[in-house]
Amino acid sequence: MFRFRDKELANQTLRRLKSLDVNAQFMHVCGTHQDTLVRFGLEEMIHDCGVRIRQGPGCPVCVTTQKEFIEAELLARKGFTLAAFGDVSRVPVRNGSLLDLRTEKCDVRVVYSITDAVEIARDKPEKEVIFMAVGFETTAPSTAVTLLNEPPVNFSILSCHRYVPPILKALLNTSELNLDGLIEPGHVSTVIGVHPYEELSINYEVPQVIAGFEPLDVLMAVYMLALQVSHGEAKVENEYRRTVNYDGNKKALKIMDRVFEPCDTDWRGFSQVSKSGMKIKKKFQDHDARRKFEEILENVEVPTDKKMCRCGDLLRGLAEPTDCKLFGTACTPSNPIGPCMVSIEGSCNIEYKYGRNKNLSNFIRK
Repeated sequence: MFRFRDKELANQTLRRLKSLDVNAQFMHVCGTHQDTLVRFGLEEMIHDCGVRIRQGPGCPVCVTTQKEFIEAELLARKGFTLAAFGDVSRVPVRNGSLLDLRTEKCDVRVVYSITDAVEIARDKPEKEVIFMAVGFETTAPSTAVTLLNEPPVNFSILSCHRYVPPILKALLNTSELNLDGLIEPGHVSTVIGVHPYEELSINYEVPQVIAGFEPLDVLMAVYMLALQVSHGEAKVENEYRRTVNYDGNKKALKIMDRVFEPCDTDWRGFSQVSKSGMKIKKKFQDHDARRKFEEILENVEVPTDKKMCRCGDLLRGLAEPTDCKLFGTACTPSNPIGPCMVSIEGSCNIEYKYGRNKNLSNFIRK
């Protein structure tokens, strides 16, 4: 709940936002921002001020493609030990999730960090251990550090890491949405800094604000974007100054650059996005699962999705969870059909958990 001081600041921000009299559509690319918006009932308040917010491809588990999950499945079926985070292991693949492969005596382990996966490899030197590495610039440094620290020879990475700036460019290149501004992710920006976004504002004339995750952070970011719109400006502003600096985390960026190189890759809901994937450099090929097990993975067949799941539309900002006919009926957190219902950063999971929370909106306005 809001503290009294926060409530006053929230009301003041909302009054100023409404006084701008804008009619705008913004997008954020962060699952935690979506959680804040829905949990605290901010969407309705902001919409009453003339602003609509769409969630974009900000959930790393959700944007990981069916092909990548099938690659992981094939490796597990070959008798290798597959390690993955809990939400990654629960995403539906073809006839179940990676976790369901345990019923076929496949060795699938749920881990809390890449360090756990390395320890499994050390404890079982006779087994090949593969870690399915999912995430943006936020989690990629830990993968890079692991490879730089010379992990066991029986340990490898299935890299599903992605860079955020290229997908933003892809979003702005599409004619599907009329976006008036972008709320940029605080965690990613802590690593990459402010300057990678500047090219977007220059080339696409789009306002951007990097935001933190508290309700007031999000409200302030919306107000800052609306202010830019009303003034006809298009620049990058940093609301999250307490954590994000202009150059980002130089050490983390240098570590990533030593291990990864950009490559073209698909995103769920999108076609191939140029230089958006993190490919492990040749120097570390002995720990690159795609090189190490190339013969197993070279002819991956991806079945046509006939489940009517609208995760792809959600990730492009073209739909809300409640627009999907499966939401809350055939598709629930205990029986997910798409990744957006599995991941805690997925819009369907968040909507199912919190719904349209109007209680807090009324509390603020009292």
